[in-house]
Amino acid sequence: MREIIFDTETTGFDPKTGDRLVEIGCIELVDRRETGNSFHAYFNPERDMPAAAEAVHGLSIAFLSDKPLFASRVDELMEFLGDAPLVAHNAAFDFGFVNAELARAGRPALDMTRMCCTVQMARKLHPGAKHSLDALCTRYGIDRSHRVKHGALLDAELLAHLYIEMTGGRQIGLGLAATPGVPAAATAAPLPIHVPDRPWREPRPHMASPAELARHADFVTGLNQPLWHDTV
Repeated sequence: MREIIFDTETTGFDPKTGDRLVEIGCIELVDRRETGNSFHAYFNPERDMPAAAEAVHGLSIAFLSDKPLFASRVDELMEFLGDAPLVAHNAAFDFGFVNAELARAGRPALDMTRMCCTVQMARKLHPGAKHSLDALCTRYGIDRSHRVKHGALLDAELLAHLYIEMTGGRQIGLGLAATPGVPAAATAAPLPIHVPDRPWREPRPHMASPAELARHADFVTGLNQPLWHDTV
């Protein structure tokens, strides 16, 4: 199954009050494995950058001023997303900003049924614990030492590792996922089997013989004060 892990950076918290999307990073997974395919873009927000937002992601207006508008790269983004489920941390936030930009570009919104939120997953898996990306990376042993500031592609990469761990880890693949239409057994590498050179013999019976049952009954009869008599 193809899934897209994505993250965004913005000028603030609410697209309804004029905040804009300035960066998006997407990572492709197929059968919970990273394929190496990604999409990353910076966008000119056509407005100022609040100091509080710049402190989080480090993206200044000077840096973003020569970047393309969202509308000029929307076709590439939509082609990359395809119809795959979309996974994000606090996904309603990211969906809200992407859909606001799609509306400005005259495009239909992303279907919210495609949304998978790892914050909601974490609340079910670890109730009462911290559910930030940093906290969850620490919980699952994911190295985030290179994360000095937020970045959409970097955070999407971390989230991809986290999502894989939260949905069963690397074990879920085990190389058993078959090519579509091909049974898994046909694609799995055969295990080497050593067959010793020895004469054939009939399998041993796994039921007690009448003589063995009789000896067992005699043994039980001779037990001195068996424990099960105390419960009768």
